[in-house]
Amino acid sequence: MAKTDVLKDIVAKKRERIALAKQALPEEELKQRLIGLSPTRPFIEAITKPRQICLIAEIKKASPSKGVIREIFVPVEIARIYEETGVQAISVLTEEDFFSGNLAYLAEVRNAVKLPILRKDFILEPYQVYESRVFGADAILLIEDLLSRDKIIELTELAESIGLDCLVEVGDEKALKKALNLKVPLIGINNRNLHTLEVDSKTTEKLFTLIPKDKSVVVESGIKTSQDVLFLKILGVNAVLIGTAFMESPDIRRKVEEVMGW
Repeated sequence: MAKTDVLKDIVAKKRERIALAKQALPEEELKQRLIGLSPTRPFIEAITKPRQICLIAEIKKASPSKGVIREIFVPVEIARIYEETGVQAISVLTEEDFFSGNLAYLAEVRNAVKLPILRKDFILEPYQVYESRVFGADAILLIEDLLSRDKIIELTELAESIGLDCLVEVGDEKALKKALNLKVPLIGINNRNLHTLEVDSKTTEKLFTLIPKDKSVVVESGIKTSQDVLFLKILGVNAVLIGTAFMESPDIRRKVEEVMGW
């Protein structure tokens, strides 16, 4: 078990990064860049299909639990393979220090494919919501564990006002209750404990039954095989978010088809 609280370390570093970003590109200038942007692509609509489990395929070079996952890492090439294989949406990890991500990957991927794109990062304040839209995201991840109730309301309302969908991620019953009270349409269940990095697939089993049927649900972390996906499909999950299994594979296309049963 990890000795340190990984999430705490990530957030501390992220706050430094946000401060630097604001110096390089002040918020008012960032907002100006929203003018004239092409419309966002409908993310929630793309990943919620009746009687089908959809795939949000992730692009990431590294992670805190695994280190470097993919040595030869060309986001645009990976995105094109995903699109050709028939995935419904793409997740791009933009966190720099622990996942070797970059905001520039968002813009590159957006220009390369027609699929909706989720920005996966540790979003703490409005600046990053504007940033996500400017750099090409169609949706953002909001991690319940990092945000107060008021902050989630503020960020989801801001996102909506500029055309972004939100995936609100929870990892336990308390977090789920908070998200359900906020009436968010799309809930992510993360099987990974972000503090210890341990994965427990029973998290989904525990939480899914507590979610009303009118909500759309995405399951994240620890999904590696077609059996995992089939189990979640039978459960009634709308979509899975899978990254590591694909990034570790020398043949991404074949791995996607194998895991999804396509």
